[in-house]
Amino acid sequence: MKYFKHLISYLLIGICFNLNAQMDSTQIKNQNYPQVYNYNKKLDIPLTSITAAISIFNFTQIYSKDRSPESDILALDRNDVNKFDIRAAGNYNEKAKTTSDFFFNASIPLPLIMYAFDDAMRDDYMRLTLLYLEAMSITGVAYSSSQQFNDRLRPFTYNHDLPLDERTKGGAKNSFFSGHTSLVATSTFFLARTWDDYHPDSDMKWVFYGGATLATVFTGHFRMRAGQHFPSDVLVGGIVGAATGFLVPMLHKNKEYGEKGISVLPVSGEYHGLRFAYQF
Repeated sequence: MKYFKHLISYLLIGICFNLNAQMDSTQIKNQNYPQVYNYNKKLDIPLTSITAAISIFNFTQIYSKDRSPESDILALDRNDVNKFDIRAAGNYNEKAKTTSDFFFNASIPLPLIMYAFDDAMRDDYMRLTLLYLEAMSITGVAYSSSQQFNDRLRPFTYNHDLPLDERTKGGAKNSFFSGHTSLVATSTFFLARTWDDYHPDSDMKWVFYGGATLATVFTGHFRMRAGQHFPSDVLVGGIVGAATGFLVPMLHKNKEYGEKGISVLPVSGEYHGLRFAYQF
């Protein structure tokens, strides 16, 4: 639940960035160039509201699960875990858990910060923030629903050196799939895709896509080392998160923007105007 609170806090910070950015930029309704992304208030606002509400409800459920019977935990045998996941069975490392939290806490606000300092994206800050919230809400409802209806035990429950009280707690049944990995993937791939759409001629997009991949992989790696998730948990989380982060901007892309090899980019700063580019 604390991570959902962090997410809300970051989004509120993003709104503050937006208010500051709007003082220096042209309002969306006054822009006369094709928007990079469409935003349908009648569709996107209800979608975001519903998925966010379901996520909030799911969080109240997954963090209040009943404790596992001691007899069930004592009977666990790591050799019963499938070959793909057995490498993580019994893992437990607090430092690795802290490191995975660092990647999570650093990645979630990153798009909101980057948009505030990019001239072209700052003009569309509110639109990008709303789309980002939509993407994060979709990922949130996906992974929280999976954890609510799936009681897969975390890898550390197979560690017989840990106190039984730790291994039997309800939260130890939230292994599938990894929320940290999926949300980090959504955040970073959303940033990479939106940067790509606003700067199609920039080679920096590969830095963003590469960074998104590394952030997702490292988050998943440390979640496994911490004993919080199995390899299959972080693999599914990474795929779901990356797909959401990439597809939400793609599905909202304005077809009139950059059509037929022509890209139209807003330019702001000392001068305001449009830049037209044609890619052969």
